[in-house]
Amino acid sequence: MIQILIADDHAIVRRGLKLLLLEEYPSAEIGEAGDSESLVKSVIQKQWDVVICDISMPGRSGLDALSQIKQIAPKLPVLIMSMYPEDQYALRVLKAGAAGYLGKETIHDDIVKAIQTVRLGKKFITPAIADKLAQAFETDAGTNLHDKLSDREFDVFKMIASGKSVSEIANQFSLSVTTVSTYRSRILEKMDLKSNADLTRYALEKNLI
Repeated sequence: MIQILIADDHAIVRRGLKLLLLEEYPSAEIGEAGDSESLVKSVIQKQWDVVICDISMPGRSGLDALSQIKQIAPKLPVLIMSMYPEDQYALRVLKAGAAGYLGKETIHDDIVKAIQTVRLGKKFITPAIADKLAQAFETDAGTNLHDKLSDREFDVFKMIASGKSVSEIANQFSLSVTTVSTYRSRILEKMDLKSNADLTRYALEKNLI
C-alpha cells in the first residue's frame, strides 16, 4: 500500500488531488497537511513513500520545508507543485533537492507518472525542464539575476515584488523586520537593482509574479 502525503494550504486542492490519486491507487493511504509546520511534523511522525508539496504556503515556504525534510528523511522523494511557470522555478526546485516539479495547470496529467518515476529513485523531469537544464548547462547557468538569490532571498524577493511590506513579509515568514530588511538589501545588491519598483518590474518581465 502506497502512502502519500499532500501539503497545500487550500483544502479544495488537497481534496482534488486525493480523489485523483485514489483513482489510480484505491488502497493508498493519503495524508494531508495545510502548512509547512504540519508537513514537517507529519514526516517526523510517520514514514511516507512520496510527499507532494505546494511551493507557496503560510509561514515557511515549500522550499523551506523541503530543506528540512531532506535532513529528516534524505531518501524521501518530494514533488514540488506550483502555479508558477516551470521554466522559471523548476531548476531552483531541483537544485534544492526535490524529486520533481509539477505545474498546477498540468498536474492532473503528470502526477501519476511523476509518482511512478520518483518511486523508482529517478527524477521526474518534463521535456520543457530537460530543455531548461540543457540550456543552463550550455551557458553555465546564472543567466538570470534572480538565480543569484538563495531560496529564502528568492521568497522575500517575490513578496517584495508583489507589493508586500517589510512587516507583512516578516509576519509571513516568522522573521523580524530587521532580518527582512537585511534580506531586501542583499537582494538589491545581488541583482544590482535600486528599489522595490525595480524588483517588481524585473519580476513582471520574467513572469515571476
